[in-house]
Amino acid sequence: MMAPIYLMISAAIALSVIMAGAWWVAHRPGKSGWGDAIWSLGIGMGGVWVALAPIYGRPDRRQWVVAVLVAVWSVRLASHIAARSARAHDDPRYAELRRQWGKAYPARLFLFFQVQAAAAALLCLSILVAARNTDSFPVWTDRYGTALLIFSILGEALADHQLKNFRKNAYNHDRVCTAGLWGWSRHPNYFFEWLGWCAYAVIAIGPHGMFGWGWVALSGPTFMYWLLVHVSGIPLLEAHMLRSRGQAYREVQMRINAFWPAPPRRSKVAAR
Repeated sequence: MMAPIYLMISAAIALSVIMAGAWWVAHRPGKSGWGDAIWSLGIGMGGVWVALAPIYGRPDRRQWVVAVLVAVWSVRLASHIAARSARAHDDPRYAELRRQWGKAYPARLFLFFQVQAAAAALLCLSILVAARNTDSFPVWTDRYGTALLIFSILGEALADHQLKNFRKNAYNHDRVCTAGLWGWSRHPNYFFEWLGWCAYAVIAIGPHGMFGWGWVALSGPTFMYWLLVHVSGIPLLEAHMLRSRGQAYREVQMRINAFWPAPPRRSKVAAR
């Protein structure tokens, strides 16, 4: 496994350089959203590289399928974030960090982005082991994993589209979106993002779990869940929403799950 180790080292170094460039763009006021767009593209490029780079010979069909899935996910997400960043001010999560860190924001953001580079390398490891599964191709886990990833991409795109349409209406400027998928989860885009990383684990582990390295791919969804739910996703965004929407958002928190989609609960106010 020395060749895959060198492959991952090269990907990690490249991602560190990419995120240093992302910091140079994103640390300036009003530009923070571009960091996430570059991060998404960086994972896409790193994922395609570790999926297709020659280790044991020419890429096989599973490697090409995984590489295409990574590329489609990356381009879709990065283009969405780039379009949003081009017409918006700071991403609310980074605005919250700017508020918390004060004058130390540029230096701490650089370190934060380097941590994201390490996170991207860990996610690329899930892609690597999914692409290199030694089972014959295709097996049912290839089909199921591919369908799951396509479903997650479409679900995240739908959630993004619904939120975009909600924000287009000037009447909704100070309101909380509970339309469509947002009525079942306060962060459906994060849920579908996490679900997509589960797909690589399905492909990597295979139908019988005999590819030992495949179990490493569980690190992808595990780490992504921790990142989104406990670190840089929901906590920062919820803090921003509570400051900007106040009681209206507290009522939404009482009715709608933060992450896992479920039918909304009746509000205590409406039940009286």
